[in-house]
Amino acid sequence: MSVDALADMKVALIVPAAGSGSRYAASGGLRSKLDEDLGGRPVLQRTLEAFVNHPEIGPLIRIIIVPGPHDAEGFAEFKHRHGDRLGIMGAHLCKGGVAERYQSVQAALAHLKSLPTSADITHIAVHDAARPCIGNDLIQMVFERAARVPAVIPALDVSDTLKKVREEAAHTDDEDPVARILGSDTSPKSRRVVASAVDRRDVVMVQTPQVFQRALFERAYAQKDLSSTDDSGLVERLGESVEVIPGDPRNLKITRASDLALARAILGVSGPGERPAHKRF
Repeated sequence: MSVDALADMKVALIVPAAGSGSRYAASGGLRSKLDEDLGGRPVLQRTLEAFVNHPEIGPLIRIIIVPGPHDAEGFAEFKHRHGDRLGIMGAHLCKGGVAERYQSVQAALAHLKSLPTSADITHIAVHDAARPCIGNDLIQMVFERAARVPAVIPALDVSDTLKKVREEAAHTDDEDPVARILGSDTSPKSRRVVASAVDRRDVVMVQTPQVFQRALFERAYAQKDLSSTDDSGLVERLGESVEVIPGDPRNLKITRASDLALARAILGVSGPGERPAHKRF
């Protein structure tokens, strides 16, 4: 793919950043995962820098970030924490939806239309705010392929065995009879058991960025039912083909607190406690 073909693209990069982070908090995270320290910079900033600093892709993109919380106070607080850094990168902020991710993407599409450069945008890309470890090679591959096909996503083949499970009542012999009488029985009331095996040959784990021709993406978001686990699902619902290219196992999404240590290892950066105080943020 020539640089000229990429130069014909103008991409709005939508970064939904309004997730509640409930799994991160439940696993021991003490603050928003997007605020966690990755070598002196927050996770969110690292994510955006991967695109902005890309020598070929950086000049092609306009970034729209949709933060949470969704109320005016929360939006102002987010802007206070991140606004200066994001402004340097030319990123735009807009308020997202209240409950669902698709509402945030809808808000970004509406905001895009208000930008002076909106008419020039040919493609829409969506990337998870909590995927800061994406490398130049994967970004290059996704965008180069998007210049040729209407919709493209990166994904990984599944190497582990997959099982479908079901919930059933726990065996009575798992209970502590004395504790049950005293009202302090903490034994599980249900358990998960294997229901069936899942054929993994045609199963992949989807990553981001996902990139689409703008007209196709806007048509996908014009549907009445926008419930989906990812944006490509809405395009698939139109009956359109979505091409899958190889993802990168290093392009992990920070979901649980333990993922932060993996992200630091992948990026080769330290946590705040490992650096002199004047180098922490």
